[in-house]
Amino acid sequence: MTNHKVNKLIAILIVSSFGFLSTPLLAGQDNNQRQLTQQVLKSKQILQQAEAAKGVERQKLMGEHMKMMHESMKSMQAMKPKAGMTMQEHEDWINEHQKLMDQMMEQMMSEHHLLMNMSEMPMHKK
Repeated sequence: MTNHKVNKLIAILIVSSFGFLSTPLLAGQDNNQRQLTQQVLKSKQILQQAEAAKGVERQKLMGEHMKMMHESMKSMQAMKPKAGMTMQEHEDWINEHQKLMDQMMEQMMSEHHLLMNMSEMPMHKK
């Protein structure tokens, strides 16, 4: 599959997956958290593709996933609750932030396990 077709497939999957997200799931999120949620979903799809791929394609997808996770981590570190929030809004914001952190940690653990499995394989096979 060419990169263009893969990118098009990813875009279709991302857009179609938003239909399954309910509004209450996103209700406590601010704009930055919504954008980061989209990034985390996209990086999860890349990781799933890497798990299914072999050889050089797997390495390429893993590199792409690592870069996306690094960017997401930088975004997450820069996030701050907006000023003037009520105590409930602040708690909701923190809960959403924690959910994002949990999703990212889960992906990083999956990535780590995949990398460990890759190190046990000969690299010259496709």
